[in-house]
Amino acid sequence: MSEIQIILTETLRADYRRLPEPIQRKFDKQLRFLAQNPKHPSLQIHRLADHWEFYVDMHYRCIFRQEGNVYILKHVGGHEIVDRFK
Repeated sequence: MSEIQIILTETLRADYRRLPEPIQRKFDKQLRFLAQNPKHPSLQIHRLADHWEFYVDMHYRCIFRQEGNVYILKHVGGHEIVDRFK
């Protein structure tokens, strides 16, 4: 299996800075899971039309695109961001 590559877009970085610190820590933990094992059950990855989402926690999600072993993280925020990508 090829090594996982994760790209953090500028939009994601801006979203991240707006998150409360406890949610930033949860995101960091989920990012480690994604890098180590994208099938980790904690991520609860779901398809959204031409994007994907993973859970940060019950209320926060990360939206991304996947191209092979490259994960392009686009947005992170409250669950309502999912509605933009359905």
